[in-house]
Amino acid sequence: MKIRKLVTVVEEILADGGRETRRPLRKAAAVAVIENPFAGRFVEDLAELVDMGEELGALLAKKATEALGGPAESFGKAAIVGERGEYEHAAALLHPKLGAPLRAAIGGGKAIIPSAKKLGGPGTTIDVPLHFKDAVFVRSHYDAMEVRLNDAPRADEIVLAIALSDGGRPHARIGGLTKDEARKEDGLR
Repeated sequence: MKIRKLVTVVEEILADGGRETRRPLRKAAAVAVIENPFAGRFVEDLAELVDMGEELGALLAKKATEALGGPAESFGKAAIVGERGEYEHAAALLHPKLGAPLRAAIGGGKAIIPSAKKLGGPGTTIDVPLHFKDAVFVRSHYDAMEVRLNDAPRADEIVLAIALSDGGRPHARIGGLTKDEARKEDGLR
């Protein structure tokens, strides 16, 4: 695996909607820019990318956890594939093996890890979706963190991002299941 660049971004929200937050809400994203070994050609067996997803998942989860500076309540993942790649390259990185090291780094997480993928060139933005880690129906934690690198992905690269937050939206008030009410047994409620 060839990594060109690692980037960590931390966002601290102190106010939203003209009102201060009860406490600062932190979001952290760890991002890797990697060479796409299958750029420009169709390959049936994507096991190499699947294994890279596991390795990168461990690396990025560690970096995001350190950057967050405390326990994660929400998580998400995303990838942008350069123009010589294909959507399935993002899926190979994100889905089969990346989740286990992410869950290990944050001490669990029963809910599905939300994801996004797209094709694009340098400067393409992606919103990394965030959901409560133990119960996907906790609406207060439906959120996202935007990631953009001005020089990536190049045509033969993939940008892979993991995002974490230490809470829900600053002033969530649309009702529904709260994190304290969630049973946290099946990843749903």
